[in-house]
Amino acid sequence: MCSRAFRWIAVLCTAIVAGCASAPKALQGQFADLSADLARQQDALHREVRWGGEIIAVEADAQQTCFVVLSRSLLPTARPVTKREESLGRFIACRQGFYDPALFSEGRDVTIAGQIDGYESRLISNFDYRYPRVAAEVIHLWPERRPLDARHVPPMGMYWRYDPFWRW
Repeated sequence: MCSRAFRWIAVLCTAIVAGCASAPKALQGQFADLSADLARQQDALHREVRWGGEIIAVEADAQQTCFVVLSRSLLPTARPVTKREESLGRFIACRQGFYDPALFSEGRDVTIAGQIDGYESRLISNFDYRYPRVAAEVIHLWPERRPLDARHVPPMGMYWRYDPFWRW
């Protein structure tokens, strides 16, 4: 009986904590359930999308900045997952203005919300790839992920610097 109650409490706590994780305000809303790879294979013009992934290249000119992004699935917070072996295709997102390529550098995580406004063909090695092009309304650059410092610290005793009864 106790383990059944514990399970329900664990499920309830997990649901409450998961409910606290939400996307930034600018990235919230209703978007098409469409991946970049699926959008390049079919005509999806004027669909509202929220895509994210890893920046591959940044192209800035006088009027706008375009990002070439390797698309990845998004977490509930709208941040791209970090699985290096997973890809949902590629896309190009452009927005008016200058975005510094030093900040929006290759390998950074980005989430983009906007409307598909066309397609652009470019070569990847010798393959002609059809990129969906997004007119970005929101570009969210995520902070760099830092590896956790997982050093083990032995427990402290009451009267000793280290607890003498603690087993290595």
